[in-house]
Amino acid sequence: MRAYELNDLASLRAHNVPMHLRESGQPYLEFLQVPALSLGLYVLPAGGVDSQNPHTEDEVYYVVSGRAQIQVADEVRPVQAGSIVYVPKNVEHRFHSIEAELTLLVFFAPAEYANRQ
Repeated sequence: MRAYELNDLASLRAHNVPMHLRESGQPYLEFLQVPALSLGLYVLPAGGVDSQNPHTEDEVYYVVSGRAQIQVADEVRPVQAGSIVYVPKNVEHRFHSIEAELTLLVFFAPAEYANRQ
């Protein structure tokens, strides 16, 4: 078994992310990777910019805290603590209009970058 505490992960992410990434609003900490999936903690500051590109893996976002909008392809919806959003592989998506710091658990299946060689 592998078990994690969100507070420990948040602290680890804050201390292991280079300062220029923290300032750019793109801090991400992958804390689990097995062939079938990977899991990470992604934090975007209020007013921040999410400049991610589509992934080659399916992904699920679980909003731990914060408020924002997410656009997936042509669909836009608000997200807040407790929201769960599935994004199919290769589909354009991003968070925007981030009103309060957004803390997300991100699940990739299969593991992120597993399809790249």
